[in-house]
Parts: sequence; C-alpha cells; structure tokens
Amino acid sequence: MRDNLLERRQKVLGRHTPLFYDKPLHLVRGEGVWLWDADGRRYLDAYNNVPHVGHCHPRVVQALCKQASILNTHTRYLDEHVVAYAERLLATFDPSLSNVLFCCTGTEANELALRIARETTGGQGIISTAFAYHGNSAAVSAISSVFTPPEKRGPFVRNIPVPDPYRDRAGRPDGELAQAYAAQVGDAIADFRREGVRFAGILLCTAFSSEGLPSLPVGYLPEVAAVVRAAGGVLIADEVQAGFGRFGSHMWGHQLHGVIPDLVTLGKPMGNGHPLAGVVARPDLVERFTRESMYFNTFAGNPVSCAVGMAVLDVLRDEQLLENARRVGDYVLNGLNRLKARHQLIGDVRGRGLFFAVEMVRNRASQEPAGEETGRIVNAMRDRGVLLSRIGIHNNILKIRPPMSFGIEHADLLLETLDQVLTAS
Repeated sequence: MRDNLLERRQKVLGRHTPLFYDKPLHLVRGEGVWLWDADGRRYLDAYNNVPHVGHCHPRVVQALCKQASILNTHTRYLDEHVVAYAERLLATFDPSLSNVLFCCTGTEANELALRIARETTGGQGIISTAFAYHGNSAAVSAISSVFTPPEKRGPFVRNIPVPDPYRDRAGRPDGELAQAYAAQVGDAIADFRREGVRFAGILLCTAFSSEGLPSLPVGYLPEVAAVVRAAGGVLIADEVQAGFGRFGSHMWGHQLHGVIPDLVTLGKPMGNGHPLAGVVARPDLVERFTRESMYFNTFAGNPVSCAVGMAVLDVLRDEQLLENARRVGDYVLNGLNRLKARHQLIGDVRGRGLFFAVEMVRNRASQEPAGEETGRIVNAMRDRGVLLSRIGIHNNILKIRPPMSFGIEHADLLLETLDQVLTAS
C-alpha cells in the first residue's frame, strides 16, 4: 500500500517533492506527542514544532470547530476575536512592538517583513546567514541560502558565515567572539555600499535552527543590532522556530538574546498547524508602510484563525508548557551529555528548552563532520519508533524539537533509543 501511495504521490506532486526517511512514513493519526502510521504502529514525535502544544490538542480543535460553526470572514469587518487575539499576542512582547499584521504562513510573514524593511528604509539590501531558511516565495527564497545557490540570490542579498563557536572559539571570550561575528555583518554592509546598494536590514532566525543551533556568544545579537541600526537598517527576528516558548525561559528567542528587534516574524506554531502567522512591529514602521502600501490578506487573521491562536496561548498558559520546556529540557540536555560521555561520535551537545542539537563528528580532535553516520542514525531512530531529523551545513547535526507537551517519560524513551542506536552504529 505504501509503495502504491508513493507512486501516486510522485505522479501528481513530482518525483523531487521531499520526503523524510529512506522508508517514507504513511501517517494517519496524531495525538499529543504521538503519531500512528497506516499499519497502526506508534511513533514518538521528537521533531515537529507545527503541533506546538501537541497533535490535535482538544482545546485547539474545539476552538476551531466552534468558531467555524458561527462565522468566518476576513478582517475588513470588525470582529472581537481578531482584536482580542492581537491584544493578547502583543502583550507578550516589549511595549515598543505594539502592532501586528496577520498572515497565513511563515513565508508570507517574512515576505511582508522584507517589504516593510525595504519600503521604510528606502534600501534593498538584505543580509542573512550562509545556511538560512526563511521560506519559499521568490523574495524570501533569495535569502534562504540553505536551498538557493549564490547565483540565484541576486544583487540585493549578502550572506554572513554561520556562527559556529564549536569550531571558531579558539580560546576567545564571548565578548571578543561576538564582536568578530558582528564585524562580518559590517563587512556585508560595506560590500553593499561598494556595489551601490542601499542597505535595508538583516533577517535572522533567533534559534539559528537550520544553521545547527549554535551556542551563540553572549552579546552577539545586541552587537549585530548596533551595527545594523548604525547603517540605517532594521533587525528582523524570525521566531517561526524559536517562538511561543520553545526555549522555555522566554516566550521569544530574541528575549533570550537581550535584544528588541524592529520586526518579528511568526509562523507554524502560532496556530498549532492551522495556517496562522504574523509580523509584529514597531508602530511607526507599520504606519509608514501602510500609509503608502495597503496590506490586506483575505484569509489572514480571520475569526477562526484567531480563535485557534487564542486557544494555543491558553494551553501554553494553563498547562504551564514553558515551565515544562525548562524542566524537561534540562533533563534531556543532561541525558544527551551522558550519551556524549559514552559515544565518541557525539562531538557537541547544544540546546535550551525543548530544542536540541547533537553534532556528530568522526574525530573529536579534528571535528570532522559525520554526515553519513548522522543520516543512518536518523533512519535507525525512525525504525525504532522515534522521529527526529538532521540539520547543519554538513547535515551532521541531529535536530530534536518535540511538541511542548513532551514529558520526562518521553525523554527517557528518546534517550534510551538514541543510546541503543549509537551503540549499534
């Protein structure tokens, strides 16, 4: 049955549409941190952040169904749900970020943030990292260097090297390393200037997720923000993966770094799988942008979407999921470091809250990436009933990012299974 479905899929979606794992999964049901395939086998989901508060959370499903049975329309009419949700969401940000524009996807949010940055600064030049992913529209894919080769990025994009303190530290303290990384941003701005391109801003994922979740030196983002603003640009924080309490200690990744962005983009976890996203911004930027360029999105921020978004915030609060992320996250990190002591293939363990990176190397002294080995580990974990993925320039970093309801018992299963797979490697 799976082979037939795969063949049908390839006929209608194309042969190059990506799938996870050497043996693709045919999933049919989800609940909490669990997924079931068509054969009835259960899998622990240690990867998906789209069902942020858990697959098919009953409160989120109930909110969606209730509002869908009453009214759903666009935002050109007054609606209490839309305004109340915007107020509730903005209350989690610094007071200087007091406006929100709704979208349907993270790609749309980043696209809109780029428009705002470019139209309010008068510039075109955008900086991202050399292994970034921010979406798949024409404008956003140009800066999503993880999938877009240099020749397709165009004259208005510059990429800075991926911060990699695991390899770059060389005995330098955080302050010195942060300044060195920030200087690379200054170099990119100077290159724009030499080419006659006016600078607009920088777009960074606050988790640096695709880049491998590096343990950034303290002060890095404030240093970057200072360089960017001195050049007349804006700082855009992509919170699609780090936001909504993923790190446990803070609601938003930029808060962890001690910086207030000019624009913040939100996506996947916002609606727990329902298409809801947004751009949170300084009101002066929104005023300037919307005065000259009306923004309207038929489906974005509709009453059903806002009811879903409100339910997600309710569950985060009522089930104390940020505290859960801190508690369980510390437990997982301790367990991963114990595995590091046992398995030489693990070169570095990084993470915070319920977001982890386990970097695999063939030799700890040389730090040679173990990309092929990491691919085998991901597939072996799937075969044993635990789902995770891999990231990084060399595809040698395990990416572990479960739903926020992930508990100690789930962590034990994750750690025990990873130990078994590494022992068998």
